[in-house]
Amino acid sequence: MAEGQTRFDDGVTYERGMGNWSQRVGGIFLDWLAAPSGLKWIDVGCGNGAFTELLVERCAPVEVRGIDPSKGQLAFARKRPAARIAKFSRGDAMALPFPADTFDAATMALVIFFVPEPIKGLIEMARVVRPGGIVAAYAWDISPLEPIRIEMRAMGLTVLSPSSLEASRTEVLRDLWTCAGIDVVETRDIIVQRTFADFDDFWTTSISSWSDLPTIAATAPNVIELLKMRVRVRLRTDATGCITYSARANAVKGRMPK
Repeated sequence: MAEGQTRFDDGVTYERGMGNWSQRVGGIFLDWLAAPSGLKWIDVGCGNGAFTELLVERCAPVEVRGIDPSKGQLAFARKRPAARIAKFSRGDAMALPFPADTFDAATMALVIFFVPEPIKGLIEMARVVRPGGIVAAYAWDISPLEPIRIEMRAMGLTVLSPSSLEASRTEVLRDLWTCAGIDVVETRDIIVQRTFADFDDFWTTSISSWSDLPTIAATAPNVIELLKMRVRVRLRTDATGCITYSARANAVKGRMPK
C-alpha cells in the first residue's frame, strides 16, 4: 500500500462534503474559544472559506484575512457572503505575509496536519498575533472519511494521507503549543454527527469532496463495487435506511504571553 499526500484544490466539491463537516465542528470550536466581538482574525489554511464564513457570522470580527495555497479553493471562498468582510489571498502557512502583532486571533481549521512542518506554521501564527491574543486550531482525530479509508487499506488500495498526520493527536497539539511559547494551553475533543439519507448519499457525498477521488476513479469497477460493499457493511443504518455517522476532532487553544 502506497501513501501519498492529501490535496484539496476544488472548492465546489470540498463544500459538498467536507465543508459541511468543518462547519459542524467549527461552531463548537468557536463557542469554546468564547472570543469577544470586534477582533482582527487570521484564518490560516482557510481553504474554500467554510470555517471563515462561520467565523464572520458568529464572532462579529472587524477584520478577517484568509490565507491558503490553493487558487481553486480561494476562488470559491471569494464568492461567499463572508467576503464582504474577509479578504482571501494565497500564502504559505510557514511564511505568513504579515508583520508581527497584526492580529488578535489566529486559527487553523482542519489544517495543521497538512503543514509540512507544523511547528513552523504555529510559530508563524504566534508571530502575527499580539500579546494576549488567541492562537487556536482543530484537526480530525477520527475523520468523516475513515470508514472508506479503513476498507481501502484493508484491500491494499492507495490512501492519501496528510503530510503531518501525527500533529492531529491531542498530546502533540499540546506539546506544539507549549514549545511555541504559548500560554494557558487547553485542549478538548469535539464530536459531531451527520445523518445521510441512505448509503448512496453517504458514499456520493464522501467521495465527491475527497482528494483520494483520482485513486478511486482509476480503480477497476469491480474493485470499487467490492469497496462499496465493505463500507456498507461497516456502517449501521436505522429502520428507515438512514446512516448517522460521528467524527471526532481534537482542538487546542492558548494565548500569547503579555
